[in-house]
Amino acid sequence: MHKLGQKIVIVSDLFEQSLPVGEYGYIIAYDRNADNAFDYVIRVPKANRNFYVPSADIELEEVLIQIEAERVEREALIDFALATHNEELFLRIMNGDEEEIVEEDNGIEGQTQEDFIRQVHLKAWI
Repeated sequence: MHKLGQKIVIVSDLFEQSLPVGEYGYIIAYDRNADNAFDYVIRVPKANRNFYVPSADIELEEVLIQIEAERVEREALIDFALATHNEELFLRIMNGDEEEIVEEDNGIEGQTQEDFIRQVHLKAWI
């Protein structure tokens, strides 16, 4: 739930109520009525109006800026990988940075049977 007074951007118009999509607004109230589909009352200064909106229609400005920054960074890395013919970097970026998880050996596999039994007896003694 967003805080009162936070700056938001209208990202969609689910109920087709002529919201100015892409415009800035501010959260001015919560709609606490359980029978209502709307979550917030927002003020859009450019339209000089208040709107009732569901939470899916709005997004915080900070979140949208972060998403755009990540997109620009990814595109720049792709351009760099293509310019330097770095196939490994390009594949890693295009596959979503899926890193292989290396499982650590706990030392049991490399032990002899006698060492393993000795360790079990030692733990049983404790």
